[in-house]
Amino acid sequence: MTAAPSYQAISDAAHARDLDILGAVHPGNTAAQELTSGTLILLGLVGRDSWTRLKEMPEFLDGAPDPLDRWSRRVVDHLGQQFAADPYYPFGGPPYRPFVNWALASGRAFTSPSHMLVHDGVGMLISYRGALHLKEEIEIPAPPVEGSPCETCVERPCMTTCPVHALVDGGPYDLSACHNHLETQSGTLCLSNGCLARLACPLSRGAGRDPAQSAHHMSYFHKT
Repeated sequence: MTAAPSYQAISDAAHARDLDILGAVHPGNTAAQELTSGTLILLGLVGRDSWTRLKEMPEFLDGAPDPLDRWSRRVVDHLGQQFAADPYYPFGGPPYRPFVNWALASGRAFTSPSHMLVHDGVGMLISYRGALHLKEEIEIPAPPVEGSPCETCVERPCMTTCPVHALVDGGPYDLSACHNHLETQSGTLCLSNGCLARLACPLSRGAGRDPAQSAHHMSYFHKT
């Protein structure tokens, strides 16, 4: 019988493909939906250099729609084959996999005051590209923090930076105000660099994100 892969082996293989482990959970020990056993590994794209390399991938050069999703599926499928794991994706639905519930169950993502996710390492620039579900329950590291980083964030710039106050404490997110702002001249900064409120989160600096990646995501969020 083949031995179960280690967390470090999966992490190293993910890094080699420009992905980082952004959380892991044993579904059988949590309220994570859909899965009841094994180990779930959540993967995301982190770092400016990663985006630069991705732009040279076939999916970004062939002119077909949804290059990031197609790249993610190819790479995470390959990792799934390598580690005998089932791949899951936050796109391709409906129905959609419960990535938000999985993220919260991992203990590395939390509900911010605006009700958007905030991650202990990459703040409000969290972007999951896929997940691997191993049948085995492998050892995973404990989350680096015990509670939400928002609890000790005194200034909470995510609540005050949005030019149209689309994010309010306790929610709900004013989607119409956000989209209306993005139609204006001043909204072009959010479209080209990313949501100002998300960028204002002190932990978002940990993502090391290229503004071009944020612009890519914004182009899907707000169709022009």
